[in-house]
Amino acid sequence: MIGLIQRYWLMLTLVMLVLVTSLSLWPVKHVPQVPGGDKLHHFVAYAGLIFPLALSRPRHWLLPALGFLLWSAVIELLQPSVNRYAEWHDLFANLGGIASGIAAAVILRPRNKKSAETQKS
Repeated sequence: MIGLIQRYWLMLTLVMLVLVTSLSLWPVKHVPQVPGGDKLHHFVAYAGLIFPLALSRPRHWLLPALGFLLWSAVIELLQPSVNRYAEWHDLFANLGGIASGIAAAVILRPRNKKSAETQKS
């Protein structure tokens, strides 16, 4: 599974970015009640967003991570225009998700010589 994520990291990251953006800006009359709570969903979404990139490109996650956090702030600014609520606490959940996604990638990254060679390319 880790090998598949490393192979398709760019596609996975782009799909997650489109999903997070679309779901965050989709106009709704009222936000549906879903299990787990809003902040947990933000946390999981942004962990999933950064994880493939951090797993596959361990030396290049900092700029994208900052970009994703900035993008989440832009989304919060845009949400009132689509009948959604802007909550700045969402940024803290997003930041926590980004940090956790990076930490999970560091923990789960294969440590053998072959994976190190793959990461260089």
